This record gives sequence, structure tokens and C-alpha cells, in this order.
Amino acid sequence: MSFILSVAAKAAAVAYPALIATLFVNAADAVDVSIPIEFVDDKTVSTEVKDASAQLTTPEGSKLTAQAEILAYLSEKFPTVLPLGSSEWIQFALDKFYIKNFKELSTDLEKLDSHLNFRSFISGFQISAADVAVWGVLRANPLMGSVLKNGVYANISRWYALLVADGRFDAVVDTMIKDVNELRKQAKLAKSGGKKESHKASFEIDLPEAEMGKVVTRFPPEPSGYLHIGHAKAAILNEYFAHQYKGKLIIRFDDTNPTKEKEEFQNSIIEDLALLGIKGDVITYSSDYFDKMYELAVQLIKEGKAYCDDTPLEQMRAERMDGIASQRRERTVEENLKIFNEEMMNGTEEGLKNCVRAKIDYKQPNKALRDPVIYRCNLTPHHRTGTKWKMYPTYDFCVPVVDSLEGVTHALRTNEYRDRNPQYEWILNALNLRKVHIWDFGRINFVRTLLSKRKLQWFVDKKYVPNWDDPRFPTVRGVRRRGMTVEGLRNFIISQGPSRNIINLDWSLIWAMNKKIIDPVCPRYTAVDSINAVPIKLVDGPATPITEQKPKHKKNADVGTKPVIYYNTVLIDQADAATIEDNEEITLMDWGNVIVKKINKKDDLVESIEAVLHLEGDFKKTSKKLTWIADTEDKVEVELVDFDHLITKDKLEEGDNFEDFITPETEFRSKAYADLNIKTLKKGDIIQFERKGYYSVDTPYAKGQTPVLFTIPDGKQGSKK
Repeated sequence: MSFILSVAAKAAAVAYPALIATLFVNAADAVDVSIPIEFVDDKTVSTEVKDASAQLTTPEGSKLTAQAEILAYLSEKFPTVLPLGSSEWIQFALDKFYIKNFKELSTDLEKLDSHLNFRSFISGFQISAADVAVWGVLRANPLMGSVLKNGVYANISRWYALLVADGRFDAVVDTMIKDVNELRKQAKLAKSGGKKESHKASFEIDLPEAEMGKVVTRFPPEPSGYLHIGHAKAAILNEYFAHQYKGKLIIRFDDTNPTKEKEEFQNSIIEDLALLGIKGDVITYSSDYFDKMYELAVQLIKEGKAYCDDTPLEQMRAERMDGIASQRRERTVEENLKIFNEEMMNGTEEGLKNCVRAKIDYKQPNKALRDPVIYRCNLTPHHRTGTKWKMYPTYDFCVPVVDSLEGVTHALRTNEYRDRNPQYEWILNALNLRKVHIWDFGRINFVRTLLSKRKLQWFVDKKYVPNWDDPRFPTVRGVRRRGMTVEGLRNFIISQGPSRNIINLDWSLIWAMNKKIIDPVCPRYTAVDSINAVPIKLVDGPATPITEQKPKHKKNADVGTKPVIYYNTVLIDQADAATIEDNEEITLMDWGNVIVKKINKKDDLVESIEAVLHLEGDFKKTSKKLTWIADTEDKVEVELVDFDHLITKDKLEEGDNFEDFITPETEFRSKAYADLNIKTLKKGDIIQFERKGYYSVDTPYAKGQTPVLFTIPDGKQGSKK
């Protein structure tokens, strides 16, 4: 478990004190911990605490929602970075200075001004958490802008300006304002159905020591599942910067765990990357370096920087959590080499009890440095190396070693690994390997969505879904099967950019972007719900079917034309028929007006309608414009499928068991009659059924086979994934 600060973007007042304190910690060179920050598109970050504008999740599992608690905790953990100062002034600021009534505020401002009469800081002789709290709350209060500008409280203005001059305060706030505004802009875009231009994220980041033509990035997926949207972001960003600097992109399969890995997953990842337009300059495998990594592990053991440990797993975890040294930590080099080279190498009973741990510092506040495991036994045959190896390096040992060996200059990865960055650097330094720069970026999170491959595999194993390409899955294949275009997916990821902040997104945003791609080009067809479909008998309609060519897309002639059948009997939806009244004039879309003469009902169900054509009628004057299809043998029965999210909770908290939040029903099937054009469609084609929505063809028409089409969300609020 690691740190994370969640901030409610829609809170009445942004939690600047907690934000500033967190970024003080992140900016400190003396601290090897960096706290990811995520913005939640809501008024609160907690379902349990009303109006909680911020929440700090700690490595111990605590969830602190009061800003005073957050500041006190960070001050206790990082006293050299942010001493606490006066807890009384922290609470006073949080209680008093958020008030937006100047008359009430003035009394308390006078108290603060008097306190600062002979002081540079709120407490002591340096910036403390008390300064952060008071400054942050005042900065969040819109009344304070004019108050400070007019110099009504001279001492407050002097103190406030002194902190601004520090550079960290205003810079932090400006960044936060930008990110919060961006989150709100994205939410607004999603709500509007993508009618406005989407945000183009800034890629102007300062990659350290990046030289044109010399930058090498890598995308290292583990072949233990299919590529999902989170992986796609990492791949696209690594590709972007490799090309930006005219460098090289390595696609490397991190195949160090044969229990989980399959050639099927490896091949699917290559195919999905190609689908996204991502092609590495070279494809490599961590397993290509097993011999070299073995030699380097021996080197660490010989130099006393690693040891073999047969402590039982649960005991080892407890000791690491409590900062207790393993009893095996002081084994001799000779004993460690014997266990590693003979027992573990051969996968013996004794070898299987052991693992190799780096000897770093078992008391480190950063638990990633508490003697992490770097090698472990596994008797499962490897899909590339067979049974040659009985032990394998862990991800944390393998990645820095292979990054360095392959010439990677910049490792771009999600900030969930941030606590392990010092471990990455320790391994390179301990082995005297070439330095690699790390750039953290925020991972993509979606509401009611799991991105863990282990959890996604659970849904497959338990038969909740047939496979990894299920349209309810956040895999590239899943969202593509649901109707996501490659262009829409790439545009979405590029719009997120390499920001280090984590934002929990609603699926409506990405689907709104997708709609902008498909709407101008997808053909329009017609479908009517087949259950209780209502025939309209047009007394003066054509007695034999007449076929005419009509545009597939009224605003884009390039999409082509389609045959439309006109006949004296047409079908409409029962829901539409239920709204029609006797003698009402309605419009049949793409034909003209008709006047209803008789409605035949049985109880509340409309069984049939009789009407006459009134083609000279003005469609602008009718309130009902209905889709219809000719009731001829050419109509095709189709199955329309919609989906819901697999889990019911927007964001699973640390400690939540996802199995407790399974959505009971996630697939919704209905029957419809579609016009004859459905027979020409291929798998993957995207269309619009007018007045129903966008659809992707999953099973095309064939004799004896019912076509199946999946609903494509359009990004409107309230639509399913």
C-alpha cells in the first residue's frame, strides 16, 4: 500500500493546504517518496465523509479526510520538509478563513494581522504547515484578492507576498487550478456529447538530459493478459517521445513469470499495438537476458548486497511491514552462493523454499527498499526458454537491468511505481550499470472499471465474460469490439498527455470523442423494435413495394446511397404508436406526412393504425417525426445488445473486495426489425439506427444467422460504458 492524495474538483473550496503540503513533499530532494495526486470529479472524495474536499491514503492504510489531520501526518512523517508549526493556527485557518462574508471574516483577519506584526512566519523562523494552512485557505477565498491588493491588512499582505516569493506556493496553486479546470472542461465536453473541441494536453515536459537523436524509450508489457487502455496510454506516450526526439522505441516483453504468461497474450499484444499504429524499432524479450541477469545476481551475492532467504512468506511480509531484519540476512556469501547456484538453480525442495533478496535497508520508511525480492523459483516451463531455468528474476530487478543493458535513456511509466523508483536506482548503482532517467505519468482510471489483469482474468475464469475481448472489458480489443475507433482511442490518450496527476474519468468522455469520429461518416439505417411492432396501413400507399435510392448520410454524400422500400404497410415502434392520437398528422421520416384515421387498441397496446398519405403536408408543423420500415420480406430481424459496467462502485477503495461489487446484470438483449441494408454489413462496421443510436456489427448477416449489433455509447451522461 502506498500514498495517494485525492482531491474533490467540485468542492466548494479547493483543498489548497493539503495540495501544497503534498507538493512540498514531492519537490523535496531529501525525500525518496512521491505522493500521487488524483482529482475526483465530485464535491467530495469520500462516500462516508460529507463535504470531504481531500483524502490522504497512507501506506499504513489510514484515510485522512480532515485537512488538519493531513497536514499533521505529513509534518510527522517529513518534519525536515514541512515542520508542523502551530496546530492551533492550522485549525483556526480551516475554521475561519473559508468564510465568504467579509463582515464575519474581518474580525479574524485582524487577529491574524496582529499576530504577524513582528513575525515573518506564523510559527517559528521558517515556513511550516501553519503557513501552508493559512496561506492555502486565504488563497482559496475569492474575497482575499481585493483585500490583499488594497493593503487593508499590511502585515498579512507582507507575509502573503513573502510566501509568494518562495515560488512554490503560487506555482502549486496555478498548476492545481489548471488541472481542476481541465477536469471540469472534460466533464463538460462529455456532457455535451463532444460538441466542443477536446483538450489537447501539453507534451512540453522536461525530459532530463534528452538529446535529439539519442532518446531511447521502451514499452515493456508482461504477456499475461490482453492490452488494456492503461497499457495503450503507456505505449502511445513512449512512442510519442521516441519520435519527438527522433530516437528509438523498444517493445520488450517482460516475460519473467511463466505461471501467468502465454504466447497467446504475447501475439495479441503485438497485434493490438499494430492496430494502434505503434511499431517499435525492435521487439525484444526479458528472457533474452536471463543469463546476464543470473550473472548480475551472483555478483550482488558475492559483494554482500543480496542474500537467500527461506523465511515463510507471511512471516517475511510481516517483518518487512514492521521493519524487522530477516534471520537469514547475515548468511555468509558462500552459503548464499551454494543455495542460489545449486538449490534454486535446480529447483530442489530446498531451493523452492528460498528467494533472493537485495540487502538494502530493512528499516527504510519507503517499504520498497526493505530488502525486496529479486529472484524466486518457479518450476512452470517458460513459453520461450522451456525448462532451462527453474528460477526467474522479479520485475523490479529485471526492468532496471534490462533498461540499462538495452540502452534505454528514459523510462516512462505510471506513477504507481513512484515509491519503487529509489529501488530501481539502487539496483543500477549497486551493479554499476548505466543510469536511466525515469519519468512518471498519471495512470488512466475509469469509474466502475477494473484494470488489474489478475481481476480481469478472474472474470474470464468465472465465466462472467467469454474472453478478454468482451465489450465490457477495458481491453483494446474489448472497446474496439464495442465500437471504439482507433482514431478515437488515440485522440483520447493524446488528450490526457503525460501529466503526473491521476484523474478518475467517466467513460462518457472517451465515447464522446469517439462520436466525433464516427458521426460524420457512419451510414444511417432504420430499425424498429420487433416486440409489439405496430403496422400502419396506408390506405393510398403503393400496393406493390417501390424501391428508391436515398443518401446513407444526409450531410455527407461521400458515404453513398442506399435502397429504401416504400409500401402501403409500414412498421413503427410500439412506444411511438402509444403517443399518437386519432386524426393527428405525423411525419414518416424520409417519406412525408400522413394523417391518422384510426387507432386499433387492445387495452393499452396499440395493435394497428390506419392512415392516409399527406405528402404535401409541412413536416415542420408536426410534433412527431417517426422512423419506420416497410413491412416486406426484405426486412431483417436483428439482435441489439447493450451493456452495463461489471462493477457497481465508481472507485474501489484500498481494502475493498471487488467481488462484493459485481453488477448483477450487465448484458441487455432486444430484438428488432432492420431494413434490408443490414445484409451488406461486415463484422466491425459502424452504423447509426436513426433515433436509436450508434451500433457496431458483431455478427454479420448470413443465411440462418441472426445479425447481432452492439450499442456504441455516444458520450451523453447517463449512457452505459
